[in-house]
Amino acid sequence: MDVTSRHHLRSDEIDELAASLADHLGVDLEGEEFERVEFADVDREVVLVDGEPLVASFDGDRFLTVRGANAFPPDHHVVTVDSGAISFVSDGANVMRPGIVDATDDIEPGDLVVVVEENHGKALAVARAETHGEDMLGDAGKVVENLHHVGDDLYEFHV
Repeated sequence: MDVTSRHHLRSDEIDELAASLADHLGVDLEGEEFERVEFADVDREVVLVDGEPLVASFDGDRFLTVRGANAFPPDHHVVTVDSGAISFVSDGANVMRPGIVDATDDIEPGDLVVVVEENHGKALAVARAETHGEDMLGDAGKVVENLHHVGDDLYEFHV
């Protein structure tokens, strides 16, 4: 990921970002320094919070990264998977119904969600829901599209 620019966010941009994440995920994003990073080779922007890539754009929507979700665990838009799904999701696989043990009922099709594992609540991926939260448990079918996961380029990104 080739960085083309880095700019500090204005206080109104920080307030807007924090309010959006608080409203959507129920998190209180805190930090001293917020920088927007743009790339030449990836159609994505990242927001560094105190030097850590905690927020990124996914198809134009700003959302927590996996690191961000582990630093500020969300209350809303969360899909929980069983231990058998951890290695698959961490390798970038989409999430299938049989691996899901819980999903918050605020999830609508097209929403960004955080995928967490059931034992410790650690974030494994950021994904896009393909169905309502209450329809995610079941026996078959892909219901969550993996967009960013532990170990991918965004997860490994450092400046």
